[in-house]
Amino acid sequence: MKIRILAAAMAAFAVAGAAGCSETPGRADPPPRIALEADSPASHPADPSHPDAPGAAAAQERTLPAFRSEQELAGFLRRLAAERTRRMRREAQGNVAEMAPSVAQDAAGAAGESVTNVQHAGVDEGGIVKVHGDHLVMLRRGRLFTVAIGDGALRPVSAVDAFGPDMDPSGTWYDELLVSPGLVIVIGYSYERGGTEVGLFHLDRAGRLRHSSTYHLRSNDYYSSRNYASRLVGGKLVFYTPLYLPLYGEDVLTGFPALRRWRSGAREDEFRRIVPATRVFRPGRTLHPDDALALHTVTVCDLARGELDCEASAVLGPPGRVFYVSPGSVYVWVSDWTAPHRGRAPAMVYRIPLDGSDPTALGVSGSPVDQFSFLESDDEHLNVLVRADAAGEGMWGSERAGGSTALLRVPLSAFGSGSDVALPRRYRALPEPAGHTFQNRFVGDYLLYGTGSGWGHPETTGTAAVFTVPWRGGTIVPLPLPHGVDRIEAMGRDAVVVGTDGRDLHFSAVRLRGRPEVAYRYTAPEASQGELRSHGFFYRSDGPASGVLGLPVRGPGRPGYEHLFENSASVLFLRNRASGFEELGELAARPEGSADDACKASCVDWYGNARPLFLRGRVFALLGYEIVEGAFDDGRLRESRRVSFAPRRVVADR
Repeated sequence: MKIRILAAAMAAFAVAGAAGCSETPGRADPPPRIALEADSPASHPADPSHPDAPGAAAAQERTLPAFRSEQELAGFLRRLAAERTRRMRREAQGNVAEMAPSVAQDAAGAAGESVTNVQHAGVDEGGIVKVHGDHLVMLRRGRLFTVAIGDGALRPVSAVDAFGPDMDPSGTWYDELLVSPGLVIVIGYSYERGGTEVGLFHLDRAGRLRHSSTYHLRSNDYYSSRNYASRLVGGKLVFYTPLYLPLYGEDVLTGFPALRRWRSGAREDEFRRIVPATRVFRPGRTLHPDDALALHTVTVCDLARGELDCEASAVLGPPGRVFYVSPGSVYVWVSDWTAPHRGRAPAMVYRIPLDGSDPTALGVSGSPVDQFSFLESDDEHLNVLVRADAAGEGMWGSERAGGSTALLRVPLSAFGSGSDVALPRRYRALPEPAGHTFQNRFVGDYLLYGTGSGWGHPETTGTAAVFTVPWRGGTIVPLPLPHGVDRIEAMGRDAVVVGTDGRDLHFSAVRLRGRPEVAYRYTAPEASQGELRSHGFFYRSDGPASGVLGLPVRGPGRPGYEHLFENSASVLFLRNRASGFEELGELAARPEGSADDACKASCVDWYGNARPLFLRGRVFALLGYEIVEGAFDDGRLRESRRVSFAPRRVVADR
């Protein structure tokens, strides 16, 4: 039933377009709005030693205050709840809706190989396909599959449910997988059981899968239309979960993040808190009782023993959020959806180091659009593109950003107890793009951004532009385009911008050496982008200015949301040379490969179903339930063979 409701809601969303989407049951949240305001100098301490004060020297380390005991934490939340109740009675304020959520070689593969287009080298992201030794591992529609690729093979090996044999999968979404030596990790969210699920599966050298255990973590839904909830960094599983705090009831700590190992007949009292009061942090500034409140939790699990051994830290703040992982830290930018209606814009960015040291924070304004709005640069600065009318990436939040645009560039030394705010001079005003669906990406020394069609139907574009901003400082160069900006990707040291003009799909190469320029373009006639997820694109570099890219495509006029309900797209491959793009060919989906799979869970492809794969000198396309391999013939890529791993053709291992 829930699947039918979600499908109907998404169909309505698609008709309305991304700019005007409405709330949907389950995976949806209210449209956020927050004003981007210059912070008043009066809000900064007069002490010239303040780390973000003009002329300040490097400040001593300052961190967020933690609660000293369970009693102190419970008392704080009760007092906040009592004050809120009094204010609600006086002012008759309504309740705030429940929030919901959301970097790069694949370090998890046994040979360190990657089939995932990620944000940072060494930070693998949860996805729908990974490589482990001589096998590809796929997650689709509530099942896990392996296909052997060693010694030139292409052969289905194993298939299992992505949940335990004693679990009811109804109302559960199995979204992301990661692989560690001998282990497959599945991250999912269950509306039935009310939390995040982490499933562990043993994977042997022959590619056979076997369910090991499943863990249940109390949380709200982490889903984001762009981001991924999980990362694998240095052999450790890192994932973010939000938890909206109602602040009511006798024991306000009862609903705090807790973990239990699932078994048939599991009880509530088997949950064990994973966030003690001494790892719950609050900003140095006062939390207002009228503000919605969420507990933003970052959990780090050591997988060395093949089981979950987890520690978690949590920060208190408003519910709107964007989650970003650099090689050394997790950043959570939080903002209050309701703030503009009360004349203030409480926003905070938290920095949670992966080495276990205490979090720090900084007061900020506005909100990033998605994880690609962030860059922790090598010069120890955090660079973030923010917009005025945005308040996080939860559910469809990234698709509704607008308003004034600015680039925040702040030294990491400015982070502290959260009582300070970033100085106005740290924000650089940027041109505001016309259009609805906003895309942004840091590539090399530049930030690029623009707007396109997003999840809606392709829009006819007369003139558009991608803005190129040197994030260390310098001249902003807008580059006119005959198409919208639906995707921005790194292509070696340069970038490629992909977008539609309403009929054709364009690939514009942006040269970033010297003054930015559109160097050349390829047009796929009567085509649309077939995948919106960042993982749908992959670029294999062959040299400083050459390589091969792959991207799923569909026919003309097809809306971005179509992959949620339709079968896989084809994958188009282009060769990039210094002089231009050359079409290599397509690996196409086959309609008969999409027969009924008797899906029991997670029957909407929220994370897509098509991927280009470059591995060990071979070229593949994941197309729904098929892996198609291509071979070069006289400079063209042609299909050489394909294999289906659809459930009806593979005997499941139990």
